[in-house]
Amino acid sequence: MTSSPLPKVLAIDDSELIHRLLRVRLQYEQLELHGALDAAEGIRLAYELRPDVILLDIEMKGMDGFEVLQRLKADVELQDIPVIFISATASMEDRVRALDLGALDFVGKPFEVVELKARVRSALRVQHLVKMLAQKAQVDGLTGLWNRTYFDRRLGQESAEAFRHQRPLALVMCDLDSFKQLNDRFGHPFGDMVLEQFAKVLQGGRTSDVACRYGGEEFGILLPHTGGTEAFEVAERYRRQIEALEWPGHQSLVVTASFGVADVSTAGRPVTADELVSAADTALYRAKTQGRNRVVAATEYGAGAQR
Repeated sequence: MTSSPLPKVLAIDDSELIHRLLRVRLQYEQLELHGALDAAEGIRLAYELRPDVILLDIEMKGMDGFEVLQRLKADVELQDIPVIFISATASMEDRVRALDLGALDFVGKPFEVVELKARVRSALRVQHLVKMLAQKAQVDGLTGLWNRTYFDRRLGQESAEAFRHQRPLALVMCDLDSFKQLNDRFGHPFGDMVLEQFAKVLQGGRTSDVACRYGGEEFGILLPHTGGTEAFEVAERYRRQIEALEWPGHQSLVVTASFGVADVSTAGRPVTADELVSAADTALYRAKTQGRNRVVAATEYGAGAQR
């Protein structure tokens, strides 16, 4: 059984002495401490590390702690990280301003070790609960797959990374064939069981792939570091597995699905997340119109890739 990674704490302070004190005072806490000596480096590390808690000084050369906090809270990827101000200033105005801008807590310098540890532990508990709630909000209740909210966010991240680092990325959109007729013929409880079994097939694929319920009987699978040919083969394996499923009480029933595959390299130019979805969705529609139960690769990207 693998242990959970230690929570990350990022200290942003222009005093080397404070960093040394923090390393000594927090050395026996179950956490991973990182440090930045200026605001710009702190913001860069916040993006890179995605820390669980940030310890932030107010008075720094150049950009002060208030501006750093405003930038963190304005960024959708960083705004939920709890921030504890550690500052020599004791003015009520600064404390109120820090809290109004979104800081979780405020510790004065010189800090009491027991108090600092308690406040860091409290912030880590808060962040743990926030992550749990966020994860639950992004999981589909029926299938246990990631939901559309997570799909949209993750696709945006993966497509940006693929463009930035010039690396492969593929998307598979898939849809159960004649699902409405299944519901009408066998009832919605059976339809739910089909969706659950379909999700299990998708979950049983490669560990690097990200399967999501896109909506209704349609699913999306993100395949990072994967080109179109390999993605086509992955989709074909899913198609065969679904076709081979047996349904208790319905021995003669065969449930099938259709798949559309798109990858960023086929477009011959940078494509947006929306264009990738549109291309895969158009390929899926072609798979449907060509007789269902098949995999079709995208050939169009951009405005022309519409149903």
